[in-house]
Amino acid sequence: MLTTKHDDPNGSLSWGERLAYGSGGFAFNTINGIIGSFLTIYFTSAAGLNAGIIATILAVSKIFDGISDLIMGRLVDNTNTKMGKARVWLLRMCIPFAISTMLLFYVPQNFPDMVKYVYVFLIYNICNAVCLTGMLVPFYSMVGLVTANPYERGLLGNIQQIFQTLGNVFVNSTFVILLTRFSENPNTIYTQRSFTITIAIYCAIMVLVSLFCIFNTKERVKLGAAAQAETEKKEEKNENVMETVKALLSNKYWLLLTLGNFVVFAIIIFYAMGTVFFSQYVLYDMSQYGMLANAISVAQFAIMFVTPVMMTRISKEKIYTFGMLVMAIGFVGSAVFTAPALLIFSNVLKGIGVGLAGGMALGMVADTVTYGKLKTGIDTVGMGNAGISAAQKIGLGLGQAIFGWVLAAAGLDAALDAQGLPQPESVSTAIKFLYGWVPAIMAGAMFVLFLLFYHCERDIKKLQETA
Repeated sequence: MLTTKHDDPNGSLSWGERLAYGSGGFAFNTINGIIGSFLTIYFTSAAGLNAGIIATILAVSKIFDGISDLIMGRLVDNTNTKMGKARVWLLRMCIPFAISTMLLFYVPQNFPDMVKYVYVFLIYNICNAVCLTGMLVPFYSMVGLVTANPYERGLLGNIQQIFQTLGNVFVNSTFVILLTRFSENPNTIYTQRSFTITIAIYCAIMVLVSLFCIFNTKERVKLGAAAQAETEKKEEKNENVMETVKALLSNKYWLLLTLGNFVVFAIIIFYAMGTVFFSQYVLYDMSQYGMLANAISVAQFAIMFVTPVMMTRISKEKIYTFGMLVMAIGFVGSAVFTAPALLIFSNVLKGIGVGLAGGMALGMVADTVTYGKLKTGIDTVGMGNAGISAAQKIGLGLGQAIFGWVLAAAGLDAALDAQGLPQPESVSTAIKFLYGWVPAIMAGAMFVLFLLFYHCERDIKKLQETA
């Protein structure tokens, strides 16, 4: 067992327990990455479903995803077991998550089309809104339950981001290879057999790594008497939700950062899905996928070790804004170039940009909440973070839906893949536009908005000086 021996919530953790916690991020992000990158192409090329209808199903399902976050958070708060509040949910949900993922990538071929779409809607929501949420919310909650030490919490947050990125690299490097290995059709790697066997392998790995995380970490932080009294006091007070919402909507920096998070997560899904479709239908060479995808992931991974040093000299918001600019330049490169070396360089820029912006986002959310409290006297920490989380999920869902809608409008025909025939030229043109110009315009617009209008840290200092 790698669990740190002491029970002191403020004590230091062993490296064994730190890495065990981080491994949980590797586990769920491996499956989450597969769903984000390969689910749509599975539905269209292996299951033969319409990209536009699938896009609509995924977009509508995000409504349930947002609601399930709030429900799962409440469940974790009300859980009291010998294992604690969070780890027990990872234990309960890892196997259902594996089973639902395998079912998601196994659309019965003999069902009528309408029944297939109903099947996709139900299984996708069970997998994503129930099982994945049942993993994610408890996993993130563990940071505050494993330790109360501020340094350890920051370190655990950084370690889990590193492991999540390693999960992306693992998928990028192996998924297409396994699909190719298990495909029985010489014309395409997107067959039901190849997906079934490959997904089963990754789900088994996810369960094993999740169990490693669960049994090598320990929840030490308990709700003390003072904290319990404060909780009961807040419940009795029954604070006005509408006042909190009004305070958030009057917070210009929170609104701008919410928009920024929505855009960044839409961009993430554009390049996650886009790299698959770009390799398949523009380059017509899926062997290029691993290099293109890993160029982003490895660059994002590397920049995580640089941003802490940058923050000692440059404000978070300036790093975030610069990240948007670097992102935009990288996507312009994808729109202009087709040479593999230049595409890889462009993807490195994207990864650096996403790493810079994403690494600053959590700290900037806290700053916007501080600014709002100084302006209005209302603490919006819970609602503020929930709103940011919702914006991220909506960005992912809408980005995935837009990608599918555009492909359907461009004439993507899954039957051509099964015959080894090329798609219409309109499909390649649409993918190039979605993979390059659309995210470049989005990131460029955010760069301009944040450069001109986001000065939260400066205004916090002014408010503190006049308080």
